[in-house]
Amino acid sequence: MGEPMEKELSESRRVTRLIRLPEVMNRVGLGRSTIYRWMSEGKFPKPVQLGGHAVAWAGDEVDEWIADKLA
Repeated sequence: MGEPMEKELSESRRVTRLIRLPEVMNRVGLGRSTIYRWMSEGKFPKPVQLGGHAVAWAGDEVDEWIADKLA
């Protein structure tokens, strides 16, 4: 009875893994300066602020960016 609602909740609460710059660079094959330049040009996903100067990217956004480039 509550199954459709549970499925709907689980899809809306999709958890993504946050990844730091070294992993982003490894996944996309780009250097730090290129990633930051493309972010400023709107060509690459922006990171989220973790606190202080620490930032991380949503893993699913980076994966979507990669998939878009391969399409």
